[in-house]
Amino acid sequence: MQPYVPPPEEIDEVPVKAPKYPLKDHDTPVKILFTGYLCTVAVGYLFAMIQILFTHGMADGKFGLSVDDIVYSYYGNRSGTVLETKLNGSMKDNATEQERFDIIQWVRDGADKDDYIDNGVKKIIEDKCVMCHNKEAGGLPDFSKFENVKALSAEDTGATFASLTRISHIHLFGISFIFMFVGIIFSFAETTDKRIKCIAIGMPYAFLIADILSWWLTKIHPMFAMLVIFAGMGMGASFVYMWIISLLEMWFYKPIFVSGLALHYLQWRDNVKSETVGKIADYIFDLVRKIHPIYLSKVIWRIVRPLLKKLWHFLLSKIQK
Repeated sequence: MQPYVPPPEEIDEVPVKAPKYPLKDHDTPVKILFTGYLCTVAVGYLFAMIQILFTHGMADGKFGLSVDDIVYSYYGNRSGTVLETKLNGSMKDNATEQERFDIIQWVRDGADKDDYIDNGVKKIIEDKCVMCHNKEAGGLPDFSKFENVKALSAEDTGATFASLTRISHIHLFGISFIFMFVGIIFSFAETTDKRIKCIAIGMPYAFLIADILSWWLTKIHPMFAMLVIFAGMGMGASFVYMWIISLLEMWFYKPIFVSGLALHYLQWRDNVKSETVGKIADYIFDLVRKIHPIYLSKVIWRIVRPLLKKLWHFLLSKIQK
């Protein structure tokens, strides 16, 4: 009797489940590859944060990122000019107080070309600014030409739509690639609940789009500046979570997750003769066990979820006004 062989169309319909390869079971060369990438990206992320602190973070003249920094960077300081905002913000340390006063006074007096030379503003610009703002500077305006300096004496309206377009497409392409590879590595994790894993992998893309969109919205109205900070925090939180879980599972799975810690503890607990020490150890072990990523991620979600709802209602109330 010949065995039954299903026709090709039935074979094609049989679902094939892809094999799973947990991070702990990958070969050591693959783990080193993943670890090298994660560590390099983490260092790049850190320098990106530092760069933001020294650019946007100095827009209001004070170190540290604030809502005013975001407003000045994208919406602008409509009560002053571009030169004033820069001299009182990110360029504050590049000139003395008297030099900044002379330039600002020249701007407020009408930015006349004759006064530009007679009042010594040209010399200050040449000594303190042209070293960076020259024709070889690329994206920076060339301050060796009076017309470029004069153009910055106009009202500060923040980032231009042309610059936002350029930065937006660069960020969308570059950052999405970073999170794609981080997400691929994290997708091999087995200690995280599937629902939490899907949220962690999808969060960066949602917050990335919200971040880019918030730049444009802040350019139109300053009330959206909080959305820029919120979206950036969301991307950072998801990156840190995936980064930590991935590294722990690759190299510290047994001592931290599931069996290793419990096994060592039970072996040690059998040798403990003091009942008091045993009770204390049981209590501590129970606390450590609850730091398991599945438990911890659920606790974090229960805390973050109501905060997200409150923020959403707050933004809606501002938009309706």
